[in-house]
Amino acid sequence: MRFNLAAPHSLRTRLLWFLLAAITLTAVAQTWVAYRTARAEADEIFDYHMQQMAMALRSGLPSGGTLAPRDEHHDNENADFLVQVWSADGLQVYQSSRGALPDRAVLGFSNIRANGSTYRVFSMQTRSQVIQVAQDMSARREMAGTLALRTAGPIVVMAPLLMLLVWWVVSTSLAPVSRARRQVAERQADDLTAISEAGLPDEIRPLVHELNLLFGRVRQAFDAQKSFVADAAHELRSPLSALKLQVEGLKRAGDDAAREVAVTRLCAGIERATRLVEQLLVMARQQASAAAGVPPEPVTLGELAAQAVSEFAAAAQARAIDLGLTRAEAGTVSGYPEALRVLLRNLLDNAIKYTPGGGTIDVQVRRADGALVLEVDDSGPGIREEDRERVLERFYRVAGTESTGSGLGLAIVRAIADLHGATLSLEPSMRLGGLQVRVRFPSAS
Repeated sequence: MRFNLAAPHSLRTRLLWFLLAAITLTAVAQTWVAYRTARAEADEIFDYHMQQMAMALRSGLPSGGTLAPRDEHHDNENADFLVQVWSADGLQVYQSSRGALPDRAVLGFSNIRANGSTYRVFSMQTRSQVIQVAQDMSARREMAGTLALRTAGPIVVMAPLLMLLVWWVVSTSLAPVSRARRQVAERQADDLTAISEAGLPDEIRPLVHELNLLFGRVRQAFDAQKSFVADAAHELRSPLSALKLQVEGLKRAGDDAAREVAVTRLCAGIERATRLVEQLLVMARQQASAAAGVPPEPVTLGELAAQAVSEFAAAAQARAIDLGLTRAEAGTVSGYPEALRVLLRNLLDNAIKYTPGGGTIDVQVRRADGALVLEVDDSGPGIREEDRERVLERFYRVAGTESTGSGLGLAIVRAIADLHGATLSLEPSMRLGGLQVRVRFPSAS
């Protein structure tokens, strides 16, 4: 059989073990010290008593050379003491009724062995006699031990009471921790509500607070996942139905020309579905990044704008659109590089999609009141004022729009702007006459 001697993992058990062990050791040490101190003090008291008894006998005994009559009452009161008195010429003149000690007297205190026992003896000499008072050490030890036990007794009684008090204090102090544990243990798997921090000790409250923050991030991630699944299920229904119809049309095509038209429509449908899936995944990634609490980093906005313009140069050239970066002032923002690339791509993709052939798109990054402002102007038809707020919602498309899309581009831009604490605004372009999208970041370095 193997025994686990490791320290207990329970904080309550560990505190109780250490505190109760400390109380026990302290009580034992204090009892031992009190016992020894009480015995030493008792010895001093008995010695003082013997000394005072000898001094009291200096004038109370005759010095004529004969034994004085025994005082039975005096002997009964001092039954533990032996008294012997000698005259100056060595004649014993008094002896107590309990027996005799050797006829030798060492002045002061001494211990002698006689009558099968050890005696504590005090001897003093006056001008006419020598007085000797003795006490049996066994009787002295018995009385000193009784006195010492009476002194140490309260400690022995109070130690268990102190242990009970410590047990109650530790159990009461850790009760909020047990309550928080029960709250977590009893909740369902999908219950991510915050744990109550009321009444928690200062050492435990930060842990529970961080756990609540974790629950909040997990809840946001779950909500984002549910939203993504719902949006994907809703928005993919129409493209997939259209693809199914186009496949049926391809099957029914009777000649090569009809088959070619069906294949073209099928490819366009697949491209739209692919674009929709990509936008949904981008939206899901941004929501997941916001929920994960990934720390931001300094990003040079001008460099990202230049890279995005270079990436879309070919698409703009194919439609004879003049796309250019007109200004790129130095400065960085605190954010997420990949998310900002997605923001720029969506803005340029929308601008190219809705700007007529031969039009113009200008991109600029400029400073304004200590902040960096990203602006994308185009010469397209713009957006009516009543639709500018709604186009920032997911899956909303302006009625009558000829270009195909999923309605997620500007919604993703808005989500990324919110993630960076930036403000997004849609206004008419004063220079090009179309739409101006402005993203103002809160600070720049």
